[in-house]
Amino acid sequence: MADTAKTRSEQSEHPGQPEPAGQPEQPGDADKQPRSVRVVLLALMIAMMLAMLDNMIVGTAMPTIVGELGGLQHLSWVVTGYTLATAASTPLWGKLGDMYGRKGAFMTSIVIFLAGSALSGMAQNMGELIGFRAVQGLGAGGLMVGVMAIIGDLIPPRERGKYQGMMAGVMALAMIGGPLVGGTITDNWGWRWAFYINLPLGAVALVAVSAVLHLPRKRSQARIDYLGAALLTVGISAIVLVTTWGGTEYAWTSARIMELTAIGVVSLIGFVFWQTRAAEPIVPLHIFRSRNFSLMSLIGFITGFVMFGAVLFLPLYQQSVQGASATNSGLLLLPMLGAMMVVSLIAGRVTTGSGRYKVFPIAGGVLMIAGLYLLSLMDTGTSRVTSGLYMAVLGAGMGCLMQITMLVAQNSVEMRDMGVASSSTTLFRTLGSSFGVAIMGALFNNRVQHEMAERAGSLGSKITEQSAQLDAKSLQKLPAVAREAYQHAVASGTHSAFLLGSAVAVIVLVAALFVKEVPLKGAGPAPAKPGDQDAASDATARASVTEAV
Repeated sequence: MADTAKTRSEQSEHPGQPEPAGQPEQPGDADKQPRSVRVVLLALMIAMMLAMLDNMIVGTAMPTIVGELGGLQHLSWVVTGYTLATAASTPLWGKLGDMYGRKGAFMTSIVIFLAGSALSGMAQNMGELIGFRAVQGLGAGGLMVGVMAIIGDLIPPRERGKYQGMMAGVMALAMIGGPLVGGTITDNWGWRWAFYINLPLGAVALVAVSAVLHLPRKRSQARIDYLGAALLTVGISAIVLVTTWGGTEYAWTSARIMELTAIGVVSLIGFVFWQTRAAEPIVPLHIFRSRNFSLMSLIGFITGFVMFGAVLFLPLYQQSVQGASATNSGLLLLPMLGAMMVVSLIAGRVTTGSGRYKVFPIAGGVLMIAGLYLLSLMDTGTSRVTSGLYMAVLGAGMGCLMQITMLVAQNSVEMRDMGVASSSTTLFRTLGSSFGVAIMGALFNNRVQHEMAERAGSLGSKITEQSAQLDAKSLQKLPAVAREAYQHAVASGTHSAFLLGSAVAVIVLVAALFVKEVPLKGAGPAPAKPGDQDAASDATARASVTEAV
Protein backbone atom coordinates (compact mmCIF):
# COMPACT_ATOMS: atom_id res chain seq x y z
CA MET A 1 0.00 0.00 0.00
CA ALA A 2 2.83 2.39 0.90
CA ASP A 3 4.69 1.56 -2.30
CA THR A 4 1.56 2.17 -4.32
CA ALA A 5 0.97 5.52 -2.65
CA LYS A 6 4.62 6.46 -3.24
CA THR A 7 4.36 5.56 -6.91
CA ARG A 8 1.24 7.68 -7.25
CA SER A 9 2.99 10.61 -5.56
CA GLU A 10 5.83 10.39 -8.02
CA GLN A 11 3.40 10.26 -10.92
CA SER A 12 1.58 13.31 -9.61
CA GLU A 13 4.79 15.35 -9.79
CA HIS A 14 4.56 14.99 -13.57
CA PRO A 15 0.96 15.69 -14.44
CA GLY A 16 1.65 15.70 -18.13
CA GLN A 17 2.56 11.99 -18.16
CA PRO A 18 -0.24 9.47 -18.52
CA GLU A 19 -0.95 7.32 -15.50
CA PRO A 20 -0.46 3.58 -15.94
CA ALA A 21 -3.67 1.66 -16.16
CA GLY A 22 -4.46 -0.54 -13.20
CA GLN A 23 -7.03 -3.20 -12.60
CA PRO A 24 -10.63 -2.03 -12.69
CA GLU A 25 -11.85 -1.27 -9.24
CA GLN A 26 -14.56 -3.60 -8.05
CA PRO A 27 -17.52 -2.57 -5.93
CA GLY A 28 -16.57 -2.65 -2.30
CA ASP A 29 -12.89 -1.67 -2.76
CA ALA A 30 -13.56 1.57 -0.94
CA ASP A 31 -14.60 -0.45 2.12
CA LYS A 32 -11.29 -2.29 2.56
CA GLN A 33 -10.34 0.25 5.21
CA PRO A 34 -13.82 1.08 6.51
CA ARG A 35 -12.70 2.76 9.72
CA SER A 36 -10.36 5.20 7.99
CA VAL A 37 -12.85 5.92 5.24
CA ARG A 38 -15.59 6.57 7.77
CA VAL A 39 -13.40 8.92 9.80
CA VAL A 40 -12.57 10.93 6.68
CA LEU A 41 -16.20 10.98 5.56
CA LEU A 42 -17.29 12.13 9.01
CA ALA A 43 -14.80 15.01 8.81
CA LEU A 44 -16.03 15.87 5.31
CA MET A 45 -19.66 15.87 6.45
CA ILE A 46 -18.79 18.18 9.36
CA ALA A 47 -17.09 20.59 6.94
CA MET A 48 -20.09 20.41 4.60
CA MET A 49 -22.44 21.15 7.48
CA LEU A 50 -20.35 24.17 8.53
CA ALA A 51 -20.75 25.70 5.06
CA MET A 52 -24.50 25.03 4.86
CA LEU A 53 -25.44 25.76 8.46
CA ASP A 54 -23.70 29.08 8.86
CA ASN A 55 -26.07 31.42 7.01
CA MET A 56 -29.12 29.86 8.65
CA ILE A 57 -27.74 30.20 12.17
CA VAL A 58 -26.53 33.74 11.53
CA GLY A 59 -29.85 34.73 9.91
CA THR A 60 -31.68 33.88 13.14
CA ALA A 61 -29.20 35.92 15.18
CA MET A 62 -29.32 39.01 12.95
CA PRO A 63 -31.97 40.99 14.89
CA THR A 64 -29.87 40.65 18.06
CA ILE A 65 -26.67 41.55 16.20
CA VAL A 66 -28.22 44.73 14.81
CA GLY A 67 -29.54 45.63 18.26
CA GLU A 68 -26.00 45.55 19.69
CA LEU A 69 -23.82 46.73 16.80
CA GLY A 70 -26.28 49.06 15.05
CA GLY A 71 -25.86 49.70 11.32
CA LEU A 72 -29.29 48.54 10.24
CA GLN A 73 -28.79 50.18 6.83
CA HIS A 74 -25.87 47.80 6.17
CA LEU A 75 -27.62 44.68 7.43
CA SER A 76 -28.00 43.05 4.02
CA TRP A 77 -24.23 43.18 3.47
CA VAL A 78 -23.66 40.72 6.31
CA VAL A 79 -25.22 38.06 4.09
CA THR A 80 -24.26 39.58 0.72
CA GLY A 81 -20.56 39.86 1.62
CA TYR A 82 -20.48 36.19 2.62
CA THR A 83 -22.38 35.08 -0.49
CA LEU A 84 -20.20 37.11 -2.87
CA ALA A 85 -16.96 35.75 -1.40
CA THR A 86 -18.27 32.18 -1.49
CA ALA A 87 -19.47 32.33 -5.09
CA ALA A 88 -16.36 34.13 -6.39
CA SER A 89 -13.89 31.81 -4.66
CA THR A 90 -15.60 28.50 -5.49
CA PRO A 91 -13.98 27.98 -8.95
CA LEU A 92 -10.58 29.08 -7.64
CA TRP A 93 -10.57 26.49 -4.85
CA GLY A 94 -11.41 23.76 -7.34
CA LYS A 95 -8.51 24.72 -9.61
CA LEU A 96 -6.05 25.07 -6.72
CA GLY A 97 -6.94 21.56 -5.58
CA ASP A 98 -6.31 20.19 -9.07
CA MET A 99 -2.96 21.98 -9.35
CA TYR A 100 -1.45 21.67 -5.88
CA GLY A 101 -3.31 18.87 -4.15
CA ARG A 102 -6.79 18.53 -2.75
CA LYS A 103 -5.88 17.90 0.88
CA GLY A 104 -3.83 21.09 1.25
CA ALA A 105 -6.43 23.24 -0.48
CA PHE A 106 -9.24 21.77 1.64
CA MET A 107 -7.40 22.25 4.95
CA THR A 108 -6.51 25.82 3.97
CA SER A 109 -10.17 26.58 3.27
CA ILE A 110 -11.14 25.19 6.70
CA VAL A 111 -8.51 27.37 8.41
CA ILE A 112 -9.70 30.50 6.56
CA PHE A 113 -13.33 29.71 7.41
CA LEU A 114 -12.50 29.24 11.10
CA ALA A 115 -10.41 32.43 11.17
CA GLY A 116 -13.33 34.34 9.64
CA SER A 117 -15.69 32.78 12.19
CA ALA A 118 -13.50 33.77 15.13
CA LEU A 119 -13.04 37.32 13.83
CA SER A 120 -16.78 37.68 13.13
CA GLY A 121 -17.50 36.68 16.71
CA MET A 122 -15.15 39.42 17.93
CA ALA A 123 -16.51 42.16 15.65
CA GLN A 124 -17.16 45.48 17.39
CA ASN A 125 -19.14 47.21 14.65
CA MET A 126 -21.09 46.38 11.51
CA GLY A 127 -18.22 47.29 9.17
CA GLU A 128 -15.91 44.79 10.86
CA LEU A 129 -18.58 42.10 10.83
CA ILE A 130 -19.17 42.52 7.09
CA GLY A 131 -15.43 42.32 6.37
CA PHE A 132 -14.92 39.26 8.56
CA ARG A 133 -17.96 37.58 7.03
CA ALA A 134 -16.32 38.02 3.62
CA VAL A 135 -13.21 36.24 4.97
CA GLN A 136 -15.46 33.48 6.25
CA GLY A 137 -17.11 33.25 2.82
CA LEU A 138 -13.71 32.83 1.14
CA GLY A 139 -13.15 29.73 3.23
CA ALA A 140 -16.70 28.47 2.72
CA GLY A 141 -16.15 28.50 -1.04
CA GLY A 142 -13.55 25.75 -0.61
CA LEU A 143 -15.50 23.62 1.86
CA MET A 144 -18.23 22.30 -0.44
CA VAL A 145 -15.86 21.94 -3.40
CA GLY A 146 -13.28 20.16 -1.24
CA VAL A 147 -15.84 17.71 0.12
CA MET A 148 -17.16 16.78 -3.32
CA ALA A 149 -13.73 16.56 -4.99
CA ILE A 150 -12.17 14.46 -2.19
CA ILE A 151 -15.11 12.04 -2.28
CA GLY A 152 -14.56 11.93 -6.05
CA ASP A 153 -10.91 11.00 -5.46
CA LEU A 154 -11.52 8.40 -2.76
CA ILE A 155 -14.62 6.59 -3.94
CA PRO A 156 -15.46 5.37 -7.46
CA PRO A 157 -18.76 6.66 -8.90
CA ARG A 158 -20.45 3.26 -8.59
CA GLU A 159 -19.75 3.20 -4.84
CA ARG A 160 -20.26 6.94 -4.40
CA GLY A 161 -24.00 6.55 -4.71
CA LYS A 162 -24.12 5.00 -1.23
CA TYR A 163 -23.08 8.30 0.30
CA GLN A 164 -25.70 10.44 -1.43
CA GLY A 165 -28.22 9.89 1.35
CA MET A 166 -25.60 10.97 3.86
CA MET A 167 -24.96 14.23 2.03
CA ALA A 168 -28.69 14.85 1.55
CA GLY A 169 -29.16 14.16 5.26
CA VAL A 170 -26.57 16.79 6.16
CA MET A 171 -28.35 19.30 3.92
CA ALA A 172 -31.74 18.52 5.46
CA LEU A 173 -30.31 18.69 8.98
CA ALA A 174 -28.76 22.09 8.25
CA MET A 175 -31.99 23.54 6.83
CA ILE A 176 -34.18 22.16 9.61
CA GLY A 177 -31.79 22.66 12.51
CA GLY A 178 -30.22 25.97 11.49
CA PRO A 179 -32.97 28.30 12.73
CA LEU A 180 -33.51 26.20 15.87
CA VAL A 181 -29.80 26.10 16.73
CA GLY A 182 -29.36 29.78 15.89
CA GLY A 183 -32.27 30.81 18.10
CA THR A 184 -31.13 28.62 21.01
CA ILE A 185 -27.52 29.84 20.86
CA THR A 186 -28.52 33.50 20.59
CA ASP A 187 -31.02 33.33 23.45
CA ASN A 188 -28.78 31.41 25.85
CA TRP A 189 -25.16 32.20 24.95
CA GLY A 190 -25.31 35.43 22.94
CA TRP A 191 -25.02 36.11 19.22
CA ARG A 192 -21.21 35.85 19.16
CA TRP A 193 -21.51 32.12 19.77
CA ALA A 194 -23.38 31.81 16.49
CA PHE A 195 -19.87 32.20 15.02
CA TYR A 196 -17.79 30.62 17.79
CA ILE A 197 -19.76 27.36 17.51
CA ASN A 198 -17.93 26.73 14.23
CA LEU A 199 -14.53 26.56 15.96
CA PRO A 200 -14.77 23.23 17.81
CA LEU A 201 -16.57 21.53 14.90
CA GLY A 202 -14.05 22.87 12.40
CA ALA A 203 -11.14 21.83 14.62
CA VAL A 204 -12.44 18.24 14.71
CA ALA A 205 -12.73 18.19 10.92
CA LEU A 206 -9.26 19.71 10.53
CA VAL A 207 -7.55 17.22 12.85
CA ALA A 208 -9.32 14.22 11.30
CA VAL A 209 -8.45 15.27 7.73
CA SER A 210 -4.85 15.99 8.68
CA ALA A 211 -4.32 12.68 10.48
CA VAL A 212 -6.28 10.20 8.37
CA LEU A 213 -6.58 11.52 4.82
CA HIS A 214 -3.60 10.61 2.66
CA LEU A 215 -3.67 11.77 -0.94
CA PRO A 216 -0.74 12.03 -3.39
CA ARG A 217 1.09 15.33 -3.29
CA LYS A 218 0.91 17.47 -6.39
CA ARG A 219 3.15 20.23 -7.54
CA SER A 220 2.20 22.04 -10.70
CA GLN A 221 4.84 24.01 -12.59
CA ALA A 222 2.18 26.17 -14.24
CA ARG A 223 1.37 29.62 -12.91
CA ILE A 224 -2.06 30.51 -11.58
CA ASP A 225 -4.22 32.25 -14.17
CA TYR A 226 -4.52 35.57 -12.31
CA LEU A 227 -6.23 37.42 -15.17
CA GLY A 228 -8.81 34.67 -15.56
CA ALA A 229 -9.37 34.64 -11.79
CA ALA A 230 -9.88 38.42 -11.75
CA LEU A 231 -12.31 38.41 -14.69
CA LEU A 232 -14.31 35.53 -13.21
CA THR A 233 -14.44 37.15 -9.76
CA VAL A 234 -15.67 40.46 -11.17
CA GLY A 235 -18.22 38.76 -13.41
CA ILE A 236 -19.67 36.52 -10.68
CA SER A 237 -19.71 39.35 -8.13
CA ALA A 238 -21.56 41.66 -10.52
CA ILE A 239 -24.17 39.03 -11.40
CA VAL A 240 -24.76 38.09 -7.75
CA LEU A 241 -25.16 41.77 -6.83
CA VAL A 242 -27.69 42.23 -9.64
CA THR A 243 -29.78 39.31 -8.38
CA THR A 244 -29.40 40.45 -4.75
CA TRP A 245 -30.13 44.16 -5.21
CA GLY A 246 -32.53 44.05 -8.17
CA GLY A 247 -36.06 44.89 -7.08
CA THR A 248 -35.03 45.53 -3.46
CA GLU A 249 -32.18 48.01 -3.01
CA TYR A 250 -32.57 49.33 -6.56
CA ALA A 251 -35.23 49.11 -9.26
CA TRP A 252 -34.51 46.56 -11.98
CA THR A 253 -34.30 49.37 -14.55
CA SER A 254 -32.08 51.64 -12.43
CA ALA A 255 -28.70 52.84 -13.66
CA ARG A 256 -26.85 50.90 -10.92
CA ILE A 257 -28.42 47.57 -11.94
CA MET A 258 -27.78 48.26 -15.63
CA GLU A 259 -24.12 49.11 -14.88
CA LEU A 260 -23.62 45.93 -12.86
CA THR A 261 -25.28 43.84 -15.56
CA ALA A 262 -22.99 45.32 -18.21
CA ILE A 263 -19.90 44.76 -16.04
CA GLY A 264 -20.92 41.17 -15.36
CA VAL A 265 -21.63 40.30 -18.98
CA VAL A 266 -18.45 41.94 -20.32
CA SER A 267 -16.29 40.31 -17.62
CA LEU A 268 -17.70 36.84 -18.24
CA ILE A 269 -17.32 37.17 -22.02
CA GLY A 270 -13.73 38.30 -21.48
CA PHE A 271 -13.19 35.37 -19.12
CA VAL A 272 -14.41 32.82 -21.66
CA PHE A 273 -12.23 34.41 -24.38
CA TRP A 274 -9.16 34.35 -22.13
CA GLN A 275 -9.70 30.73 -21.06
CA THR A 276 -9.07 29.62 -24.66
CA ARG A 277 -5.58 31.19 -24.45
CA ALA A 278 -4.47 30.74 -20.83
CA ALA A 279 -1.74 28.16 -20.17
CA GLU A 280 -3.55 26.79 -17.09
CA PRO A 281 -7.16 28.04 -17.31
CA ILE A 282 -9.24 28.41 -14.15
CA VAL A 283 -12.12 26.60 -15.87
CA PRO A 284 -10.85 24.48 -18.78
CA LEU A 285 -13.49 24.87 -21.45
CA HIS A 286 -12.85 21.37 -22.77
CA ILE A 287 -14.86 19.92 -19.88
CA PHE A 288 -17.98 21.39 -21.50
CA ARG A 289 -17.39 19.25 -24.58
CA SER A 290 -18.83 16.41 -22.58
CA ARG A 291 -22.55 16.39 -23.21
CA ASN A 292 -23.26 14.95 -19.78
CA PHE A 293 -21.20 17.56 -17.94
CA SER A 294 -22.90 20.43 -19.75
CA LEU A 295 -26.34 18.93 -19.11
CA MET A 296 -25.58 18.38 -15.42
CA SER A 297 -24.44 22.00 -15.11
CA LEU A 298 -27.76 23.13 -16.59
CA ILE A 299 -29.77 20.76 -14.38
CA GLY A 300 -27.82 21.93 -11.31
CA PHE A 301 -28.58 25.56 -12.16
CA ILE A 302 -32.33 24.89 -12.46
CA THR A 303 -32.34 22.74 -9.30
CA GLY A 304 -30.75 25.61 -7.35
CA PHE A 305 -33.23 28.03 -8.92
CA VAL A 306 -36.21 25.97 -7.79
CA MET A 307 -34.97 24.73 -4.43
CA PHE A 308 -33.96 28.02 -2.87
CA GLY A 309 -37.08 29.71 -4.19
CA ALA A 310 -39.15 27.02 -2.46
CA VAL A 311 -37.15 27.32 0.75
CA LEU A 312 -37.78 31.08 0.75
CA PHE A 313 -41.53 31.11 0.05
CA LEU A 314 -42.85 27.98 1.75
CA PRO A 315 -42.16 29.14 5.33
CA LEU A 316 -43.53 32.58 4.44
CA TYR A 317 -46.77 31.04 3.16
CA GLN A 318 -47.14 28.74 6.17
CA GLN A 319 -46.50 31.53 8.66
CA SER A 320 -48.61 34.21 6.97
CA VAL A 321 -51.49 32.12 5.62
CA GLN A 322 -51.58 28.98 7.74
CA GLY A 323 -50.60 30.68 11.01
CA ALA A 324 -47.56 28.52 11.76
CA SER A 325 -45.00 29.65 14.32
CA ALA A 326 -41.90 31.42 12.99
CA THR A 327 -39.80 29.99 15.84
CA ASN A 328 -39.85 26.51 14.33
CA SER A 329 -39.65 27.66 10.71
CA GLY A 330 -37.09 25.01 9.84
CA LEU A 331 -39.52 22.26 10.85
CA LEU A 332 -42.07 23.58 8.35
CA LEU A 333 -39.87 22.25 5.55
CA LEU A 334 -39.63 18.75 7.05
CA PRO A 335 -41.95 17.04 4.49
CA MET A 336 -39.88 18.38 1.59
CA LEU A 337 -36.46 17.79 3.15
CA GLY A 338 -37.41 14.39 4.56
CA ALA A 339 -38.63 13.19 1.16
CA MET A 340 -35.48 14.59 -0.45
CA MET A 341 -33.25 12.68 1.98
CA VAL A 342 -35.11 9.36 1.64
CA VAL A 343 -35.28 9.46 -2.16
CA SER A 344 -31.64 10.51 -2.40
CA LEU A 345 -30.67 7.53 -0.25
CA ILE A 346 -32.74 5.16 -2.42
CA ALA A 347 -31.28 6.65 -5.61
CA GLY A 348 -27.78 6.16 -4.26
CA ARG A 349 -28.40 2.52 -3.35
CA VAL A 350 -29.97 1.76 -6.73
CA THR A 351 -27.10 3.46 -8.55
CA THR A 352 -24.57 1.49 -6.50
CA GLY A 353 -26.35 -1.78 -7.18
CA SER A 354 -27.02 -1.34 -10.88
CA GLY A 355 -24.61 1.32 -12.11
CA ARG A 356 -27.51 3.01 -13.89
CA TYR A 357 -28.62 6.56 -13.18
CA LYS A 358 -30.41 8.14 -16.17
CA VAL A 359 -33.83 7.26 -14.77
CA PHE A 360 -33.28 9.55 -11.77
CA PRO A 361 -32.82 12.89 -13.59
CA ILE A 362 -35.88 12.05 -15.70
CA ALA A 363 -37.97 11.07 -12.67
CA GLY A 364 -36.63 14.09 -10.81
CA GLY A 365 -37.73 16.42 -13.59
CA VAL A 366 -41.24 14.94 -13.66
CA LEU A 367 -41.65 15.07 -9.87
CA MET A 368 -40.25 18.59 -9.65
CA ILE A 369 -42.69 19.88 -12.28
CA ALA A 370 -45.59 18.12 -10.56
CA GLY A 371 -44.59 19.26 -7.05
CA LEU A 372 -44.21 22.90 -8.03
CA TYR A 373 -47.51 22.86 -9.92
CA LEU A 374 -49.29 21.36 -6.90
CA LEU A 375 -47.74 24.02 -4.64
CA SER A 376 -49.02 26.70 -7.02
CA LEU A 377 -52.57 25.47 -6.27
CA MET A 378 -52.35 26.38 -2.57
CA ASP A 379 -54.72 29.10 -1.37
CA THR A 380 -55.95 30.46 1.95
CA GLY A 381 -57.95 27.28 2.61
CA THR A 382 -55.19 24.73 1.99
CA SER A 383 -54.50 22.58 5.06
CA ARG A 384 -51.03 21.84 6.42
CA VAL A 385 -51.46 18.15 5.59
CA THR A 386 -52.21 18.95 1.95
CA SER A 387 -49.34 21.42 1.61
CA GLY A 388 -47.07 18.86 3.31
CA LEU A 389 -47.96 16.25 0.67
CA TYR A 390 -47.26 18.75 -2.10
CA MET A 391 -43.89 19.56 -0.53
CA ALA A 392 -43.06 15.85 -0.32
CA VAL A 393 -43.58 15.51 -4.09
CA LEU A 394 -41.18 18.39 -4.72
CA GLY A 395 -38.71 16.97 -2.21
CA ALA A 396 -38.77 13.58 -3.95
CA GLY A 397 -37.93 15.31 -7.22
CA MET A 398 -35.00 17.16 -5.70
CA GLY A 399 -33.84 13.94 -4.05
CA CYS A 400 -33.51 12.38 -7.50
CA LEU A 401 -31.36 15.29 -8.66
CA MET A 402 -29.30 16.80 -5.85
CA GLN A 403 -26.39 14.34 -5.74
CA ILE A 404 -26.87 12.61 -9.09
CA THR A 405 -25.89 15.87 -10.84
CA MET A 406 -22.52 15.93 -9.06
CA LEU A 407 -22.00 12.20 -9.55
CA VAL A 408 -22.57 12.32 -13.32
CA ALA A 409 -20.58 15.56 -13.71
CA GLN A 410 -17.55 14.02 -11.97
CA ASN A 411 -17.93 10.83 -14.01
CA SER A 412 -17.77 12.90 -17.22
CA VAL A 413 -14.29 14.41 -16.73
CA GLU A 414 -10.74 13.19 -16.27
CA MET A 415 -9.34 12.81 -12.76
CA ARG A 416 -7.06 15.83 -13.25
CA ASP A 417 -10.17 18.00 -13.74
CA MET A 418 -12.10 16.62 -10.76
CA GLY A 419 -11.71 19.85 -8.78
CA VAL A 420 -12.86 22.22 -11.51
CA ALA A 421 -15.73 19.88 -12.37
CA SER A 422 -16.89 19.87 -8.73
CA SER A 423 -16.46 23.63 -8.34
CA SER A 424 -18.18 24.43 -11.65
CA THR A 425 -21.19 22.26 -10.78
CA THR A 426 -21.37 23.87 -7.33
CA LEU A 427 -21.06 27.34 -8.85
CA PHE A 428 -23.90 26.74 -11.34
CA ARG A 429 -26.14 25.60 -8.49
CA THR A 430 -25.18 28.68 -6.45
CA LEU A 431 -25.88 31.03 -9.35
CA GLY A 432 -29.16 29.23 -9.97
CA SER A 433 -30.20 29.87 -6.37
CA SER A 434 -29.34 33.58 -6.74
CA PHE A 435 -31.43 33.88 -9.90
CA GLY A 436 -34.26 31.83 -8.40
CA VAL A 437 -34.55 33.97 -5.29
CA ALA A 438 -34.32 37.17 -7.35
CA ILE A 439 -36.76 36.29 -10.16
CA MET A 440 -39.29 34.38 -8.07
CA GLY A 441 -38.97 37.06 -5.37
CA ALA A 442 -39.64 39.86 -7.83
CA LEU A 443 -42.71 38.06 -9.17
CA PHE A 444 -43.95 37.35 -5.63
CA ASN A 445 -43.46 40.94 -4.44
CA ASN A 446 -45.17 42.40 -7.48
CA ARG A 447 -48.15 40.09 -7.07
CA VAL A 448 -48.50 40.75 -3.33
CA GLN A 449 -48.39 44.51 -3.78
CA HIS A 450 -50.95 44.34 -6.58
CA GLU A 451 -53.32 42.19 -4.54
CA MET A 452 -52.96 44.37 -1.43
CA ALA A 453 -53.75 47.52 -3.41
CA GLU A 454 -56.77 45.81 -4.97
CA ARG A 455 -58.15 44.31 -1.74
CA ALA A 456 -57.20 46.92 0.86
CA GLY A 457 -56.85 50.10 -1.20
CA SER A 458 -54.42 52.79 -0.03
CA LEU A 459 -53.92 51.01 3.32
CA GLY A 460 -52.78 47.88 1.51
CA SER A 461 -50.36 49.85 -0.65
CA LYS A 462 -48.93 51.56 2.42
CA ILE A 463 -48.47 48.28 4.30
CA THR A 464 -46.41 46.67 1.50
CA GLU A 465 -44.66 49.86 0.38
CA GLN A 466 -41.40 48.97 2.13
CA SER A 467 -41.55 45.18 1.82
CA ALA A 468 -43.99 42.57 0.60
CA GLN A 469 -42.74 40.13 3.24
CA LEU A 470 -44.08 40.91 6.71
CA ASP A 471 -42.84 39.21 9.87
CA ALA A 472 -45.21 37.66 12.41
CA LYS A 473 -45.18 40.68 14.72
CA SER A 474 -46.02 43.13 11.93
CA LEU A 475 -48.78 40.84 10.70
CA GLN A 476 -50.45 40.68 14.12
CA LYS A 477 -50.54 44.48 14.35
CA LEU A 478 -52.58 44.81 11.16
CA PRO A 479 -56.34 45.44 11.24
CA ALA A 480 -58.39 42.28 10.56
CA VAL A 481 -59.36 43.46 7.06
CA ALA A 482 -55.76 44.19 6.09
CA ARG A 483 -54.53 40.91 7.62
CA GLU A 484 -57.05 38.91 5.59
CA ALA A 485 -56.10 40.84 2.45
CA TYR A 486 -52.43 40.08 3.11
CA GLN A 487 -53.13 36.36 3.48
CA HIS A 488 -54.88 36.32 0.10
CA ALA A 489 -52.03 38.37 -1.37
CA VAL A 490 -49.36 35.94 -0.11
CA ALA A 491 -51.34 32.97 -1.45
CA SER A 492 -51.55 34.72 -4.82
CA GLY A 493 -47.84 35.57 -4.75
CA THR A 494 -46.78 31.99 -3.98
CA HIS A 495 -49.11 30.77 -6.73
CA SER A 496 -47.30 32.92 -9.29
CA ALA A 497 -43.82 32.05 -7.98
CA PHE A 498 -44.39 28.29 -7.95
CA LEU A 499 -46.13 28.32 -11.32
CA LEU A 500 -43.05 30.01 -12.76
CA GLY A 501 -40.86 27.43 -11.03
CA SER A 502 -42.91 24.60 -12.56
CA ALA A 503 -42.46 26.07 -16.04
CA VAL A 504 -38.71 26.49 -15.52
CA ALA A 505 -38.41 22.91 -14.20
CA VAL A 506 -39.48 21.64 -17.64
CA ILE A 507 -35.91 22.43 -18.71
CA VAL A 508 -34.67 19.76 -16.26
CA LEU A 509 -36.85 17.10 -17.85
CA VAL A 510 -35.82 18.04 -21.39
CA ALA A 511 -32.12 18.09 -20.43
CA ALA A 512 -32.41 14.72 -18.63
CA LEU A 513 -33.78 13.07 -21.78
CA PHE A 514 -30.48 13.85 -23.57
CA VAL A 515 -28.21 12.41 -20.84
CA LYS A 516 -26.07 9.49 -22.05
CA GLU A 517 -25.79 6.69 -19.52
CA VAL A 518 -22.01 6.25 -19.48
CA PRO A 519 -21.03 3.28 -17.25
CA LEU A 520 -19.84 4.33 -13.80
CA LYS A 521 -16.47 3.11 -12.63
CA GLY A 522 -16.93 -0.13 -10.75
CA ALA A 523 -19.93 -1.11 -12.86
CA GLY A 524 -17.88 -3.59 -14.81
CA PRO A 525 -16.80 -3.52 -18.46
CA ALA A 526 -19.23 -2.17 -20.97
CA PRO A 527 -19.08 -2.43 -24.74
CA ALA A 528 -17.46 0.61 -26.27
CA LYS A 529 -19.54 2.74 -28.57
CA PRO A 530 -17.80 4.35 -31.55
CA GLY A 531 -17.52 8.10 -31.10
CA ASP A 532 -18.72 8.05 -27.49
CA GLN A 533 -16.52 10.80 -26.08
CA ASP A 534 -17.96 10.54 -22.59
CA ALA A 535 -17.21 6.80 -22.34
CA ALA A 536 -13.71 7.22 -23.76
CA SER A 537 -12.95 10.08 -21.41
CA ASP A 538 -14.25 8.09 -18.46
CA ALA A 539 -12.14 5.04 -19.32
CA THR A 540 -8.99 7.13 -19.73
CA ALA A 541 -9.50 9.25 -16.64
CA ARG A 542 -10.31 6.42 -14.27
CA ALA A 543 -7.68 3.88 -15.32
CA SER A 544 -5.89 4.03 -11.94
CA VAL A 545 -7.40 2.95 -8.62
CA THR A 546 -8.70 5.50 -6.12
CA GLU A 547 -6.26 7.02 -3.65
CA ALA A 548 -5.58 5.06 -0.45
CA VAL A 549 -6.94 6.38 2.81
